Amino acid sequence: MAAAAAGLALTACSSPSSVGAAAVVGDDRITVSEVNADAQAYKAALQRNNLSEADLGGIPVSHVVLQRLVNVAVTEQLLTRYNVQVSETEVDAAIKDPGQFQSAEINLLSQGVVPSDARDYGRAMVGLAKLQQQFGGESGQQRLAQEFNAIKPVVNPRYGTLNPQRSQANPGPFVDAGRFGKPSDAAQAPQG
Repeated sequence: MAAAAAGLALTACSSPSSVGAAAVVGDDRITVSEVNADAQAYKAALQRNNLSEADLGGIPVSHVVLQRLVNVAVTEQLLTRYNVQVSETEVDAAIKDPGQFQSAEINLLSQGVVPSDARDYGRAMVGLAKLQQQFGGESGQQRLAQEFNAIKPVVNPRYGTLNPQRSQANPGPFVDAGRFGKPSDAAQAPQG
């Protein structure tokens, strides 16, 4: 009987929609191969900017990349649900913003964004800002966080547990801002 129960548990964990998936967010599958490709591109972007994996504060590259992929997938679902539109001009402005860093690319890297995925990330960030305005501006922040956290991704156990404190609705850098270029500003800089 115990063996049958174990077999059922294994079958439930390996449903067809999750085979080969690093995470499943609603109907969206984030594949292991997508995470691996983005992790390689992310490492190359770090090297181009004279940064290393050590600058991630001990967080594996695959986890940084997967967290961002999950956050963007959750955001895309929210934007669709609430019919939020983001223009290409708005995306352009978002991805060109250096934030608290010396370059826009380092700003994106600090959020786990592979340069080739910058447009998706920019669209998500602009969309979240618009959604928060739709929910009531500053007072809509709590509702935005609730809506964001209501979408529960299923993450492949090989990636462990993603940090829920680093969600788009509660943005914060994936890494220590000081390691990415401006140590003196890191403590005062707005996160996100």
